[in-house]
Order: sequence, then C-alpha cells, then structure tokens
Amino acid sequence: MNIDKATRRFEQWLGHHTELVKPDLRFKHQRMAESPFPFFRATFYRWMQLWPEFCPNLAHAPSVLAVGDLHVENFGTWRDIEGRLVWGVNDFDEAAVLPYALDLVRLAASAILAATEGHLALNPKDACAAILDGYRESLVEGGRPFVLEEENLWLREIALNALRDPVHFWKKMDNLPKFSGQLPAAVRKALERLMPETGLAYRVVRRVAGLGSLGHMRLVAVARCHGARIAREAKALVPSAVYWARKEKRHSEIMYQEILNRSLRDPDPFVQLRGHWVVRRLSPHCSRIELAVLPKNREELRLLYSMGWETANIHLGSRGSRKTIRKHLDRQKPGFLISAAQDMVKQVGKDWHDWKKSVER
Repeated sequence: MNIDKATRRFEQWLGHHTELVKPDLRFKHQRMAESPFPFFRATFYRWMQLWPEFCPNLAHAPSVLAVGDLHVENFGTWRDIEGRLVWGVNDFDEAAVLPYALDLVRLAASAILAATEGHLALNPKDACAAILDGYRESLVEGGRPFVLEEENLWLREIALNALRDPVHFWKKMDNLPKFSGQLPAAVRKALERLMPETGLAYRVVRRVAGLGSLGHMRLVAVARCHGARIAREAKALVPSAVYWARKEKRHSEIMYQEILNRSLRDPDPFVQLRGHWVVRRLSPHCSRIELAVLPKNREELRLLYSMGWETANIHLGSRGSRKTIRKHLDRQKPGFLISAAQDMVKQVGKDWHDWKKSVER
C-alpha cells in the first residue's frame, strides 16, 4: 500500500471517529509535503504500517503502555499542583500497548530527521547514544520526573527562554479565529469546569496546532480573570492509529488518561479526559516546546539524554517493565538503535518523496 492510499484509508477511518475539520486536513497535507520532518510528525499511522516490516526483531520486544507518536517536539512544560514548572512528554494522543523499543526508535528517528534539516546540530550516532544512555540510566535509577526548581536549572533556562514570552503568546491567541459553530454541551461543561471561577465570560476560538492531530477539532476558551487573560483548550480525541494499522475493531479504547495515571510523573492538574475530549490549561509555559524556539546555546545531547530518561519514566508505569526491558536491552547488539532508526528514516524519506510528487501533481 503506497502513502496516498494509506492516507486516504486512514482519514476515512478517522472520519468515523470524529468530525474532521476539512481546511485543517488540507493544511496538514500541505505541511506533509514541505520536508521529511513534518511529514514524519504527521504520519504516525504510516509508521505503524512500516514498523513491523522494517524492524521485525524489535517489533517483538516486551510491550508497555507507550507514547506511540514520540518525537523530539513532543515535549513541553506545565505547572504542577504546587505551581512548580515541570518538563516532560506533552501529548499522549496515540498512547497504546506497544513494544517499548518503538518509542525509542521513533524518538531517535525524529532526532536524525531534525538534525538533517538543521533543527539540531549533532550527528546520528551521538544522538542515538544520548537517548539510549538516558533511557538506560532512568531504568537503573527507577526514573524521576523533571521538576524545574532547585534541580535541572539548565532545562529551566530552555523552558523559560524569551521566545515563550507572555506578550508573544497572547498575541497569537488574539489572532485565532472565532468559533462560529455550536459548542457541544460536553465541551462547554468541561471547559467551564477548568476555569478558576464560575461565571467568567469567555470567547471561544479555533486553534490549529500540532501535525499528527491536524484535522481534529481544537477549541479554546479565552477569558479575563483578575486583570489578565487565561485560556483553556479542548481537543477531540480518537483511538490510537495503532488500532487502524492493526485492523483491530474491538480493542480501540482511548488510553490518554491511563498513561497519565500510570507514568512516573509530576502531573498537570489541568489535564483531564472528558469523554472523547482532552481539556487542558494553555499558557506561555504550559505548552509544547518547538525546536524553533530553543535558545542557540542549548545543550542538545543533554536534552536528548533527558528525553530518553523521560521515555523510561513513561514505560516504568507498566508493571514489571523495568526488569523485562533491561533484560531485553542487554541482549541487543551495539548500535541497534541507530541501525533501526536509520532504516525507518530511509522509509520515511521514500514516502515523503512519493507524497510530494502526488501533491505537486
């Protein structure tokens, strides 16, 4: 099955689970044609088709409740119940029970693609080694969340850089188009429950963000509270593309809340699953961190090491995973991660060229 056919079939499946925003979907198709990195981020469904074929040995690795669509731009910050800034994985839309190695290979592949396109200044060997070192060390130590207080100061400097300034953030919010449709009652109730006070007046706008979930409805309630603005977002969720790729019909539950509950994590009290919607607080420092906004003096290998560590934090939420994963890792040949990641990057590149040609036609 080529990429065109796979995309059509996936989007047909997607349309059975949620109301698609057609303009956003067309925008997604355009972004997919730009270069391999955004194409990679937008096509987890295709990854799930290719993964068993090109990584057959790792496809039988021990299974955990995994992120699935893991990549170097799937990390961000939030405030915990104590008001402390926390860093970690920011999106669990595609969470499913998967071989632990899938998350590692996908994260490594994303780092290679990002470096190829100039978003990171490192070589594939060093990138994969840093990710794997962080992952192994986290397993050995039993994991630990990244709370950016008296520790992890270098990471806090990245998270608080000038490009995440509140003025810039709220200017972007002001430019979002007003939502003109009928706000579903369940969404209205969920958004209002996340407000700090009852009875706040708010306006609802449409937000276009991310790549993998482009085409899903995103609605943001913006209000003023005690002299400043606040925002709450509701995003439509569907079952993971894992179930589409496996052609599973019975077992297709949304596992967003379960992976949040089970992971070794300092939770965001404002992230909640409400039916088929995930609601959260949006603010300058409660959002995903894009590579474009990272300061130039960042420590990239240290950052990838931390991403590997955080990946283990997620996997450690699966009972018995620590022992079984370490045992499986110890049996792998040196260089297994870079080998698998480069194989997948090669296939992503081939698909991207085919997709680009089809768009140009």
